[in-house]
Amino acid sequence: MQRSAPRTRLTRILACAAVPVMLVVAGCSSDSGDSGGSGKTQGQDKTSASASATPSPSQSTKTVEPARFAKLPEVCKSISAKTTASLVPKAKTKSGTPAVSSDLTSRGGCSWNGLDDKGVKGSQYRWLDVSFYRYESDASLGSGQERAQENLAKELAKVQGTPGAKKVQTYTATGIGDEAKTVTYQLRKTDEDFVYTSIVARTGNVLVLLSYNGAGYAGAETPSQKTITDGAAKAVKEAVAAVAAANK
Repeated sequence: MQRSAPRTRLTRILACAAVPVMLVVAGCSSDSGDSGGSGKTQGQDKTSASASATPSPSQSTKTVEPARFAKLPEVCKSISAKTTASLVPKAKTKSGTPAVSSDLTSRGGCSWNGLDDKGVKGSQYRWLDVSFYRYESDASLGSGQERAQENLAKELAKVQGTPGAKKVQTYTATGIGDEAKTVTYQLRKTDEDFVYTSIVARTGNVLVLLSYNGAGYAGAETPSQKTITDGAAKAVKEAVAAVAAANK
């Protein structure tokens, strides 16, 4: 009996060597023949299988708030003809010049510009433009509202950093969408002093960027900052309202 023990042990080792590796772990982890050790390993396998079947937090799908608005308005009609005529009296194209866009459901723009020649009293130049940007909700990027809010800060910084701008002032605009910032500044170009007002507004998941500026030519007075700012505020309110109207 004492001599047969080594042979028995050798026979068991050779038998285990012929078994696939994954089965060796369960059935040949011990040469003592203790069934308790084998039962424990099976229990561990069941626990591991159960754990792997349960999705980890990182595997779970993140839910985000749905985007509030699904489409944009017709940009050149987002500001009434009456308003554009009063802000740009002699517009080259009264209906506005649309900006090129590859996806009008996500972005669009329109502009009006013209020179009102008053003869010996000089001329008044005006430029008005409006742009819309719509953001979809995305599990990896956030809700459309959050993305619009983040980009509002970026667009605001761009306006504030306009090259050559002087007397830059920024303040919160009330009564315009969910949030809005107004930036006023002056810029010297074509040997004239231009007065600017830019408003960056957010309504839900849509950003509305509006700029209005003007200058006096041939001895005409430079428009006041109040005139330009009041005009910009009137136009952007209509543009923001047009977003809601387009999604009714």
